[in-house]
Amino acid sequence: MRLRMGGTLAAALLLTLAPPAFADGLIDNVDGVTLDGNGIVRRFSGIVITPEGRVAKLLDKGDKRPDELDFRLDGKGQHLIPGLIDAHGHFMELGFFALRLQLFDTNSLAEAQGRLAAYAAEHPRPIWVQGGGWNQERWGLGRFPTAADLDQVVKDRPVVLGRVDGHALWANSAAIAAAGITAATKDPPGGRIIRDAKGNPTGVFVDAAQALLNKAVPEPTPVELDRAFAKAQEILLSSGLTAVADMGTTLADWQVMRRAGDAGRLDVRILSYGSGVETALAVAGTGPTPWLYDGRLKMVGVKLYADGALGSRGAYLKAPYADAPGERGLGFNSDAQLKNLMSRAAMDGFQVAVHAIGDAANAQVLDAIDQLAETYKGDRRWRIEHAQIVDVADLPRFGRNGVIASMQPTHETSDWRMAEARLGPARLEGAYAWATMLKLGSPLAFGSDFPVESPNPFPGLAAAISREDEKGEPAGGWRPQEKVTIAQALAGFTTMAAHAGFAEDRLGSLEPGHMADFLLVDRDVMVVPAKELRETKVLETWIGGRRAWVRK
Repeated sequence: MRLRMGGTLAAALLLTLAPPAFADGLIDNVDGVTLDGNGIVRRFSGIVITPEGRVAKLLDKGDKRPDELDFRLDGKGQHLIPGLIDAHGHFMELGFFALRLQLFDTNSLAEAQGRLAAYAAEHPRPIWVQGGGWNQERWGLGRFPTAADLDQVVKDRPVVLGRVDGHALWANSAAIAAAGITAATKDPPGGRIIRDAKGNPTGVFVDAAQALLNKAVPEPTPVELDRAFAKAQEILLSSGLTAVADMGTTLADWQVMRRAGDAGRLDVRILSYGSGVETALAVAGTGPTPWLYDGRLKMVGVKLYADGALGSRGAYLKAPYADAPGERGLGFNSDAQLKNLMSRAAMDGFQVAVHAIGDAANAQVLDAIDQLAETYKGDRRWRIEHAQIVDVADLPRFGRNGVIASMQPTHETSDWRMAEARLGPARLEGAYAWATMLKLGSPLAFGSDFPVESPNPFPGLAAAISREDEKGEPAGGWRPQEKVTIAQALAGFTTMAAHAGFAEDRLGSLEPGHMADFLLVDRDVMVVPAKELRETKVLETWIGGRRAWVRK
């Protein structure tokens, strides 16, 4: 295990040596909080840990403490909460984005161009310049960026940059030429090449059209893959995430995770959803894998796509976009194709998670579930990822088959202005409808969709209870009737996120028998206002009763 001791918490706790690998232990004198399986808040002051890294018992102040222990830590009144779970992220992409050119915080095209110029000068190798995070809506550009915009800065090297939502690529002329894309290149099914009046590619490739560029981009080496994995894990641990659902694990990703597990470098628990049916079958054969590496890795299901994203106008809508009357977005599959893919995955017991953002895409997935539920009985826990724009008439259908609404609170705070522009006021009743989902009986799991949004879960908790962004806008929250309570928000990032991945028997709470995955944080997350909740700092991250990360 890698132990990084920091002075602040080392002074706060009576620490001498790290706890032995196998020991009975007690973390005492803490202000602890967890949720039980029914979402009821439970306070405690001590947690007893088994040699296997599970919770043996939660102790109240008046309870007798065990006498024979291998280690005992005095928490000095620190706040202890369950390890948080991100129900929807992209593990390897997070690492690569952190190591490459980042444009997430740029506020204009000119700022992005300046960032690119500096990065290219500092990184002459590799030849291909890669990165992402651009958002033409944040820039107020009023159009998609173009290859010419990149050529002004870097003309002699290929440049490929992902949009913030991962559903479009922006390339310069050198990259487009290297991929052999011309005016004669056809749009692939489920994808769109942005073109000028003469049909020439202008530099942005939406959804499935990204593959036309990606085929020319050199594959990362094993060393680069391992470096990206390590960087992502460091970011997640420091953010307070002890488990994540990796949505779209490729074969290469799985091999990296296995290498980390084999070498004892896998700390974060990963619930893997294979990138398509073929990947899941190649990895797991005829059903989900068992838990590997002491409960650190499991392929649970399959990730599929029904549409794209709002920002690139790839989300599949029932009616045209309010700000682009000739467009309705892109449906990636016919009804029959989607149902067949979902059926093939369910046939071997894989859980099915389908990306759907637009109201037409959500309706298409719900239609498929209605039909498949008649064949595939039992506890299937069908998942719809994002469920951002849902027709009000379709909202009750989530609860009908217990469909898990896997949603991302910070998407709402980032997107609400764009959602109003894209849809107009009449179609917002079912937008980012967290409270309504709960009322109608849909299990609600929360995540961030990192690296689209920051993996830090505390802004997500704050957004869930306030529907305000980091500036406090809009005052009182956007569509405030969809706020949830702090207990419901915490459940979304703990017990319900575990339930969403069939892991509620071991993760999500600090009930006896569950894994001792917990955080020490600098404030009581159950009582502070949203602005302070957003600023919560993780002091220590523990996984399986062992320190995995300490703030320096």
